[in-house]
Amino acid sequence: MELSFEIIVLGLFLMSLLYSSVGHGGASGYLAILSLSIYANEGDLWLKQYAWALNIIVAGVAFLNYKKEGFHNFNLSWPFLITSIPFTLYASSLKLEGGNYDFLLSLFLIFAAWKLVKNKNIKKESEGNIPKIYLSLIIGGVIGLVCGLVGIGGGVLLSPILVIKGWAKPKTAAATSAVFIWFNSAAGILGSTVSNHLVSLDNIVPFAIAVLLGGYIGSKYGSESAQQNSIRYVLCAVLLIAASKRILEIF
Repeated sequence: MELSFEIIVLGLFLMSLLYSSVGHGGASGYLAILSLSIYANEGDLWLKQYAWALNIIVAGVAFLNYKKEGFHNFNLSWPFLITSIPFTLYASSLKLEGGNYDFLLSLFLIFAAWKLVKNKNIKKESEGNIPKIYLSLIIGGVIGLVCGLVGIGGGVLLSPILVIKGWAKPKTAAATSAVFIWFNSAAGILGSTVSNHLVSLDNIVPFAIAVLLGGYIGSKYGSESAQQNSIRYVLCAVLLIAASKRILEIF
């Protein structure tokens, strides 16, 4: 059953609303919605680049809202970006085949969600407990590779690591994820352009308007009103949604 255009737009709005509340761009959600529509016939490159383009809009709005509320820590963010961007550039020109990777990624997302719920009273939440630079560089590179291969911005992977390891509180993790997603989504589109795989984005305007509105509302709520624990639970839901999407694709 294919989704109608109106349902697609509504679905993209709701996904951006949910994901932006935790500083995410929503690529996993957008891929899920578009994969259930006629647009799935456009192929993997089309889906990835549309997801990245919508990511740029939502992650940009989310970052501005979280930064405005004082949750962004530049010293935490930049090492992850240094290695993730070139890896995303490289991997965005490659095509990932088979279901094994999707299955492993789904297991990781479910495990991360479980850890967040299990450690709901994490004691290590501290803005000053920034990871060693070499760790950030390694993690950034690995996630960047995943971003380019799968067509996501990487926030769904970076956020739980930051919180579980005690490197950032949930809202600081959201701000870091937002800027991380923005740059890696842009790198994904740039990599596709350089490799001559860029698709036409002529039909993106209604989708862009929907996610812009959802992204503004969601990130406004997440940065101003939501409690730290509430953000953690929403993040768990986001992780499980992303994992479910991957598992459904396998079967």
